[in-house]
Amino acid sequence: MEGLVERLEKAVERLETVCQGPGMCADGSSKGVAQYVQAFDALLAGPVAEYIKISKEVGGDVQKHAEMVHAGLMSERALLVMASQHQQPTENVFSTLLKPISEQIQVVQNFREKNRGSKLFNHLSAVSESIPALGWVAMVRTPRGSGFLGLMGKVWLPAQLLHASVFFLLQAPKPGPYVKEMTDAAMFYTNRILKEYKDVDKKQVDWVKAYLSIWTELQAYIKEYHTTGLTWSKTGPVAIEGAKSPSATPAGAAPPPPGPPPPPAPAPTSSSTDDSASRSALFAQINRGEGITSGLRHVSDDMKTHKNPALKNQGGPVRSGPKPFTAPKPACNANPSQKTSPKAPPLLELEGKKWRVENQENATNLVISDTELKQVAYVFKCTNSTLQIKGKINSITLDNCKKLGLVFDDVVGIVEIINSKDVKVQVMGKVPTISINKTDGCHVYLSQSSLDCEIVSAKSSEMNVLVPTEGGDFTEFPVPEQFKTVWNGQKLVTTVTEIAG
Repeated sequence: MEGLVERLEKAVERLETVCQGPGMCADGSSKGVAQYVQAFDALLAGPVAEYIKISKEVGGDVQKHAEMVHAGLMSERALLVMASQHQQPTENVFSTLLKPISEQIQVVQNFREKNRGSKLFNHLSAVSESIPALGWVAMVRTPRGSGFLGLMGKVWLPAQLLHASVFFLLQAPKPGPYVKEMTDAAMFYTNRILKEYKDVDKKQVDWVKAYLSIWTELQAYIKEYHTTGLTWSKTGPVAIEGAKSPSATPAGAAPPPPGPPPPPAPAPTSSSTDDSASRSALFAQINRGEGITSGLRHVSDDMKTHKNPALKNQGGPVRSGPKPFTAPKPACNANPSQKTSPKAPPLLELEGKKWRVENQENATNLVISDTELKQVAYVFKCTNSTLQIKGKINSITLDNCKKLGLVFDDVVGIVEIINSKDVKVQVMGKVPTISINKTDGCHVYLSQSSLDCEIVSAKSSEMNVLVPTEGGDFTEFPVPEQFKTVWNGQKLVTTVTEIAG
């Protein structure tokens, strides 16, 4: 009973917080705030506020990441307020209005890339993989059907969001399914968090639930207010670059950070006007027909160089007009700080319970021997090297490696190979699972005691599994990459195609 009363008190407290914000009262009679902006404020005061709260409790990189996510959501709220008070702008203006959201998405993803050694890397990865969901506002209804504004002009989206945009342009061009796709991208990492902390730290489990609930609620919000794309006002002025919409900060949310400075105004030039006038005059001359030759002057024989060779030796008038085209010379880089940053130093060390092997090149004698069952190994950006891990270890991850050879004894968890190329992995003892993801070229040598190993692959190619024979040699088997899917009347049935199997 006490637990039920406590839950009811929290629910009432949250509702009171929501109603205290501008335009958030239950009667819906907000002044100057559209209904879908009010609904977005409720999302900020609910799931987002809970996510921010738990992230602060976790602290460290997770807290910093959450602040970046919050800034992106506030940028999105600013666009929603503008859309509620303005009519839909042109394509170029719309892509400019979307820049703050796109730039904040990039900030979130860059933070993850700069902190690959973080103890909470799975948390950062879950957020980084799903944050492009904020780009749902880019999916709009165009005159020729559903699509994206801004993709034909200046690219303002991060690469990941741009690829996803093209996919949905061809498949299911609606914002709701797009957010669902981005949420699924985070599930790989959130499942790893749940597996690691399920019986260890309940706060981490609550963090996963709070974060995923943001995108779940956002899908419901989009389905109700923006099913086919961002809804713009039917009245009011057309939105322009730099337009401001007066709006108060939503309840339960901190004021948004100042946005990036506006781009410098282009220098006044009349070149485009002159070109247009010149083209108009040219077409007017052409349309004159035979009359165009009336202004030509007759050239007599004494003025022709082939009939009067003496003219060739005379200095003629200096030719005027534009100079012939010459390729521009590359400008010298005046700022040495903009040069390519030096390579990170090689690393092989034990940090807590994690062995970090990073940035190794042409190292053929890397050995980790003093291992324990609770330790993990993270191998990142190693090239043309070999690594041997002795003893029994919890898990091994190869990330962004190229031409790497790995030999290990026993792994009680999983061996993961991600974003790598031309890697060879040999099991001397036993391993239950090997995961290959986004990798081109992977050879897995199994031992007699690891023949029951499960090999899971996705978005990879040139994979081969080598099984030992009684004579001590290995027999090579390719992992299928091509499949055939058919509908049998009740469900989809997927089989390996003959060309791949």
